[in-house]
Parts: sequence; C-alpha cells; structure tokens
Amino acid sequence: MQSTSILPFNPPLSFPPNLPRFAPIIRHFPSPSKLRVPISMASSPSGLAVGSRTETISSRTAIDGLYTLTDYVGKDGIGLGDDLVLLLTHIQYACKRIAALVASPFSFDLPNPAGLAVGGGVVVGAERDAPKPLDIVSNEIILSSLKKSGKVAVMASEEDDEPVWIRDDGPFVVVTDPLDGSRNIDASIPTGTIFGVYKRLVELDNLPREEKAVLNSLQSGTKLLAAGYVLYSSATILCASFGSGTHAFTLDHSTGDFILTHPHIKIPPRGQIYSVNDARYFDWPEGLRRYIDTIRQGKGKNPKKYSARYICSLVADLHRTLLYGGVAMNPRDHLRLVYEANPLSLLVEQAGGRGSDGKNRILSMQPGKLHQRLPLFMGSLEDMEELESYGDVQQKVNPGYEV
Repeated sequence: MQSTSILPFNPPLSFPPNLPRFAPIIRHFPSPSKLRVPISMASSPSGLAVGSRTETISSRTAIDGLYTLTDYVGKDGIGLGDDLVLLLTHIQYACKRIAALVASPFSFDLPNPAGLAVGGGVVVGAERDAPKPLDIVSNEIILSSLKKSGKVAVMASEEDDEPVWIRDDGPFVVVTDPLDGSRNIDASIPTGTIFGVYKRLVELDNLPREEKAVLNSLQSGTKLLAAGYVLYSSATILCASFGSGTHAFTLDHSTGDFILTHPHIKIPPRGQIYSVNDARYFDWPEGLRRYIDTIRQGKGKNPKKYSARYICSLVADLHRTLLYGGVAMNPRDHLRLVYEANPLSLLVEQAGGRGSDGKNRILSMQPGKLHQRLPLFMGSLEDMEELESYGDVQQKVNPGYEV
C-alpha cells in the first residue's frame, strides 16, 4: 500500500496595503499636586448613609451622577479633614502607578535583587516569602508618595526590616504591604496593596527617632483611622473603611478616578464558600479538619454543602469573601498582624463580619513586634462563630516559616 503524506494547511496570508498604524495608548495619571476640581458638577442623591450616620453630599460632588473617592472623603462628602484627604489622594495615586506597573508587559524586565529566585527559579522554605523585584519597586512608589504628601511621620512596610521615619511634624503613621501575592504575577493571578493609617502618637515625640518609629507602628488595630486594600485584577478596586462602613471604588482608566461602585458593603451573615489551602489538610489540627469536613458535607449549621475557592492571593480571596460571604483563612502563623491582619480585619468588621486568629479578635491584639505573624480567619459572622466553636483551629505543625 502506497503511503501518502499530508501537507500542513498553511494558506498564504495577505494583508491590505497601507494599513494604518496606531500609536500605543499611554495613560499618564496626574500627580496629586496637579489635580484640579472639576468645574461642572451634576446633581447627586440627597443623602448618603455612612455607618450609623447619614451624610449629605452636595450636588457639587458628583460628576455625571458618580462619586469619586476624593469627592467621597472631602468636605462635601464625609469630611475626613484636609490632612487625611490629602494623604489618601497620594495613596491612591501610588496605587494607580502600581496598577500600571503590574499590568505592564515590561514589568518582567525589572532587575532581580541579588540572591532572589524569580520567574522560573525554584524558591523553597522561607525564601518563598522573599521580596520580588515588583515588591521593591511598589514599596519605593508608596514611600515616595507618602513623602510628597507631607503628612506622614513614619511608614512601616512588610518589605523593610525597620520603619522609615519621614518627618517630625507628619500627623499620620502608615503601615503597608505594598504588593501582596506578588509571586503570582508571572501567572497573571490577582495581587493587591494593603494599607492602614494611624495618628502619630505625639506623647512619643521626645524619644529617639528609631524607638518612636517602632512604637508608632505597633498600635493596635482599634486605633486605625482608615484602612484599605487595592485589588489589581480584571478591574482595579480600592476598598476602604474610614471607621463608618466599608466601601469599594473602581478605577476608571479613562479619567484616572476611583469611582464609588460598592457603597456600604455588607458581608452576608453566612456564605457557602471557604477559602484555604487544602493541600495542608493533614497538617491541620483536629478541630479545623472536623469543621471543614462538616461544612463540605452540608452537615453544619448551614445545611448546604460548601464549595472551596482559593486563589492564594489574600486580597483577592478576601474581596470575594466580602461580596459573597463565607470564610477566608490561613491557619498557620503566616500572615502579619501589623501590615495585613489589622487593616483587613477593620474592613471585615465594618462590613459586619469578624476577623480573628481562631480564638481572639484581631483588632484587640497589641502587636509585640513589627513582623509578628499569626493565623488569620476572616469572614461572615455566623460562619466565623461556627468555625471558632470547634476550638482547635490554629495549625502549629509544619508552619513553613520561622515564627
């Protein structure tokens, strides 16, 4: 039998001559110092509820019926005060720059700090949490913006061993995880920035600079003036609380404004989703295993079977939990109290949920050191109460990190 060979189908490609060439679209966000208040403002709703208060936002604050973050926190909004509004303006500007950096095809060309394995490199043990190039650049972007605001005394960052003292007369202290989940960037998985804002403790002003920088950064979460995260995903979303509710603002790339899209987020009292790394099931304590087994089978207080959804990006997993309910957790001593647990727990509580270490309320804890790690459980109030009722839910076996 004579064999025949099949030629590959490669039709000739021809393009119309003189195709137009389009210049790449490059958006430049104005720096906070160059922002101007829009001249024409449309009408707005007569009132906007904020927590237990009802704040009236005048017709001057809405553009085409939409509220920007700056409108919302300004004098015609909830009126946070000029200093804090200016600081938040610089924070959101920094996050716009990080959002552009994360989405840029050139971010992969950033130089790699010596000794770090990035991209195809293999990183094991505690080195999995080592800073990546984008972490370092994001940290520098935030520090630069805070300096330019003129309103920050000290910045404490997950990327720095010690807090950075900025200026003696700055009224605020900022704690931040500049780019949470950065090891997922190569796979285009969502990442985020986390931040919290405190008042500077003026009673510490006479202490040496290094000492007062640390003590100002070790305030308990109950003293937070504001906290938030920025999710870098299919949309860039800034979710924040100023002590009276949790609200989310979505970046409009055509104007560079964060627009209020999710006012007064209320986490459902109970969800049907749990978020955790199931691969560590056999390292979990008995209580946590029983809880997960129970809700997966629909034998818990909620008769419906729970589904697992785990992105391995703290900001992304929490954002979904805020909107849909359920619980997001890392039972190991892994997440940092100062930079992650406190700011995120404020958002959850202000949305009607609960944040704990499996036993105690996060916001009531007094940090003992800057990079203190702990287990973190956040979510719907009824789900959290059921979880904590199982008692032993903190993983102490094979934590994977020195604690």
